[in-house]
Amino acid sequence: MPTSDYDPACLPDLLPLYYRRLFPFSQYYRWLTYGGVSKSYFQNREFSFTLKDDIYVRYQSFSTQNELEKEIQKMNPYKIDIGAVYSHRPSQHNTVKSGAFQALEKELVFDIDMTDYDDVRSCCSAADICSKCWTLMTIAIRILDRALREDFGFQHLLWVYSGRRGVHCWVCDEAARKLSVTARSAVAEYLSLVKGGEETVRKVVLSDPIHPFISQSLGVVENYFNKYAIVDQELLASKESVDRVLSLLPEDVRKELLVHYQNEKNPVNRWGILTDLVNQKRMSSKKGGYFEKEIMLQYCYPRLDVNVSKGVNHLLKSPFSIHPKTGRVSVPIDVRNVDKFNPFEVPTISLLCEELDKSRADEEEDGIKNNETQSAERRKIRDYKRTSLAKYIKLFDQFLDAMAHTRKGEILKKSDLQKEF
Repeated sequence: MPTSDYDPACLPDLLPLYYRRLFPFSQYYRWLTYGGVSKSYFQNREFSFTLKDDIYVRYQSFSTQNELEKEIQKMNPYKIDIGAVYSHRPSQHNTVKSGAFQALEKELVFDIDMTDYDDVRSCCSAADICSKCWTLMTIAIRILDRALREDFGFQHLLWVYSGRRGVHCWVCDEAARKLSVTARSAVAEYLSLVKGGEETVRKVVLSDPIHPFISQSLGVVENYFNKYAIVDQELLASKESVDRVLSLLPEDVRKELLVHYQNEKNPVNRWGILTDLVNQKRMSSKKGGYFEKEIMLQYCYPRLDVNVSKGVNHLLKSPFSIHPKTGRVSVPIDVRNVDKFNPFEVPTISLLCEELDKSRADEEEDGIKNNETQSAERRKIRDYKRTSLAKYIKLFDQFLDAMAHTRKGEILKKSDLQKEF
């Protein structure tokens, strides 16, 4: 596979090619029309474009796929955001009577950003990520995906890599799209465990009995905690990290651990001593807390931007948009193989354009060597299929097929019910 280093200065030259030959417009339109749920559903959807020099253009809307395609290819946005489905066409919002222009529906969305974990990761900070701290995103996807499917009954979840340092989730079930602000807030609060700002030391407080959702989430965290936190993040290795962990424990436990830690320097063994001691205290006292579980959750539980999930009119970066800083495409993530997802293997726009050029050169060479019919057949292959974007669009297709299958099942169910009456 060719390897192209991305240069942000080249983005204006690469975007026209990407939008003309690679962006999956037909799948994109298929997604946002939801099987033609209503005539105005797509045309009342807000799109927002960020152009060169951070020029921000809101309230864009389009009647057809062709209209959307032409406008994107004309403007070549650095970033595309998707908003709500409104009561009126967003492009005409200035002509609507004050108060009449209302956000009616939108997918239930979640935004998890690595910068929110800066107080609990030692390998990176700010916008930087590495394979060690990316485990936090894997844990987040596993916990939230299970809860949204099993606790709330949603089926159609599109997980997307942001292109830089986080992940987004689009819950696309009809019931999710119709949720009110109050209901969205309730779902977001149910899924939020890490509470409090920088001033709050103990951000996770568990009560007895532990809620089944929290128990399930702990089960996920436990699978990763030793490798991720104790080994990779070197929790309990330095005096600073020991002090930070011990600040989450009662004073009597702290004092005992400090004595033990004078002789024991191995972080894995130190964690074992901590959990044993907390368990002993819990067994001997009815008031003993779940301190070791709180520590695990504080260091590993998903940190949601709740405001993104609560608002119906909140914009979120579109799948298959390019991240201007990294050049990486916002691609779907295969939840079935989430442990194998590597953000550094996600193609950049420069790599994709290089792959396109190579496929064109190969095709021209084939045209000389082979007959014209064969060459014409090769030209029919969609451009993206010749690039490393292919597997991600295939994943998107599978997601859309599953939604179509559900819609078909619901139509058949309704028709059977009507026959009975």
